[in-house]
Amino acid sequence: MTEREEPQAVIEGDDGRELYEHFRFVADPGQALLRVDKFLVERLQGSSRNRVQQAAEAGCILVNGKAVKSNYRVKPCDVVQVVMDRPRYETEVVAEDIPLDIVYEDDWVLVVNKPAGLVVHPGHGNYNGTLVNALAWHFRNNPDYDVNDPRMGLVHRIDKDTSGLLVVAKTPDAKTDLGKQFFNKTTRREYVAVVWGRPDPAAGRIESYIGRNVRDRLQMAVVTDPSQGKHAVTHYSTTEQLGPVSVVKCVLETGRTHQIRVHMRHIGHPLFNDARYGGDQVLRGVPSSSYKAFVRGCMEACPRQALHARTLGFRHPHTGEEMDFSAPIPDDMTAMIERWRRYSTNNIN
Repeated sequence: MTEREEPQAVIEGDDGRELYEHFRFVADPGQALLRVDKFLVERLQGSSRNRVQQAAEAGCILVNGKAVKSNYRVKPCDVVQVVMDRPRYETEVVAEDIPLDIVYEDDWVLVVNKPAGLVVHPGHGNYNGTLVNALAWHFRNNPDYDVNDPRMGLVHRIDKDTSGLLVVAKTPDAKTDLGKQFFNKTTRREYVAVVWGRPDPAAGRIESYIGRNVRDRLQMAVVTDPSQGKHAVTHYSTTEQLGPVSVVKCVLETGRTHQIRVHMRHIGHPLFNDARYGGDQVLRGVPSSSYKAFVRGCMEACPRQALHARTLGFRHPHTGEEMDFSAPIPDDMTAMIERWRRYSTNNIN
């Protein structure tokens, strides 16, 4: 099972959200004026008018690049798009009894600690076994929660092989409010990573534009042309130096795809065991066979990029209370860090 790799078309919404294009239709030159909800129901097989109206209410129906309500009247040559803040579910989401590590839950929000290896959204090659399938099971007896309704659900994402905290909105108002907080950069997100080398300076701010790597569509990269990427800011600080690797804390100001992975590689310090960005090679240290065997053992202990979303803070969308949550570094990263601590103690650099 592999995570969906080939990206769908991604555009930026009026509120700064990254939106995935699910469908696109161009009205005929002779198109008579017609409500957009009726226009789409005629073209979307198996979709109901109510579902289309929900999508419009969530800002997921665009005409000529602008969000419209369901009563908008389609004109000749209008470009009508259905977009969402997640990749397209190619089949209806099936509820699956997958264990969830729930950190907090009330009537409006749910905070979950996602393990590494769990894909967030269903997609090509991953029609089941995802966090969304697990949420469908968790909410199976809640008549007010529809896992296919774009007005509720996951507010943000983390990569398949990144562990840590995510917030789920259980009501449309909660998702709207939380979405604004992420857009306005008032949420608090801290990650722990293990990187190759010793960042110099030990703490700093990385600011760039991040876009799709033109040489490898499965990678993101720092780009110089603002029109080819999205503004991204990461604050980092070294918390522990362990010989050839360092433990760093990363605080996100923005939340772009692969942001920490791209930014740390950009300054010459790829995440440990990050295969996509070159961190699965021996990048620092003595090139002896015993050292290489040690590094392989560390990678076997933590067989994924060493990145964990440790803290998440936001204002509760209903009560207004400031809430902060934390999730301990998982066992695989802890075991790997302990190996490097022992190595560092026995091999003073």
